[in-house]
Amino acid sequence: MSDDILVRERRGRTEILRLNRPEARNAMSPELSLAIEHALDDIEQQRDVWTVVITGTGPIFCAGADLKVVAQGRGLEITTKKGGFGGFAQRDFPKPIIAAVNGPALAGGFELVLACDLVVAADTATFGLPEAKRGLLAAAGGPIRLAKRVALATALELVMLGEQMPVARAYELGLVNRVVPEANVLDEALALADAINESSPTAVRIGRRLVKDAANLTEAEGWERTNELSRELFSSGDAIEGATAFVEKRAPKWGDPPA
Repeated sequence: MSDDILVRERRGRTEILRLNRPEARNAMSPELSLAIEHALDDIEQQRDVWTVVITGTGPIFCAGADLKVVAQGRGLEITTKKGGFGGFAQRDFPKPIIAAVNGPALAGGFELVLACDLVVAADTATFGLPEAKRGLLAAAGGPIRLAKRVALATALELVMLGEQMPVARAYELGLVNRVVPEANVLDEALALADAINESSPTAVRIGRRLVKDAANLTEAEGWERTNELSRELFSSGDAIEGATAFVEKRAPKWGDPPA
C-alpha cells in the first residue's frame, strides 16, 4: 500500500485526513479505503484527538469508486469489513467528523459526505449520485441517508436522475452547513472543529449520539434515551466541571474522554 494516498496532519485536537489521489479524482480504491479505516482505528484510540476533518487534494473532493477497479470486477474490494465504502461510510465512529468539500463530491464521494456530521463546502462544489447512469447502485448509504434528511421526492430525483446538484441547492436542503470560497474550505472546517473542541468532548459525543439515535425513536423512546445518556454524562464529571468553571468565572478544564 502506498503511504501517501492518504495524508494525515494534526492540528491541536483535530486530525486532518486528506484523500491524495488527485490524478484519479481522489476516487476510492481498495488501498485508500483500507488506509482510511486504519487511520480511524488509530484516531479512535487517541484520547487527545477530539475531532476529525476529511478533505481532498486538488479541485475534487472525491469522484466515488475507482471505476477502473470496478471494471476489473473488484468493486467489492473497495469496501472494508469494519467501515464499508471508504473505510467509514457504515462505521459507528465515536468522534465528530467534518467534511471539508473542496470540490465535486460525486457517487461514493457524496455518500462519504453524507456520512459526516458537519459539512463545509466550496462554492465550486457539486453533489450527486450518478450510479444509475452507469448501471450501478448507490450502495454506500446515500439513498438511506437522503430518505431521512430530505423530502422523498428530492431523494428519488437524486437517485433516479443521477444529475449533479449545485452547492447552493445542497445548502438550501440542509445537507451543507457552510459555503465558503474554495481557498477557505479547510480553514473554515478547522474553525468549526476548534469551536466543537471548546466544549466538553464527552458532552459533545453524548449529544451527538442522542441526535443520531432520535431519528429512529418514538418520542417516549427518545425521552428514555435522553435520561439514560444524561446519567452517563453526569457520571463523567464534566457536568460538575462545567458548572464549577462558570461559577468561578474561568474556562473549564475538560479531560480527555476514554478511548
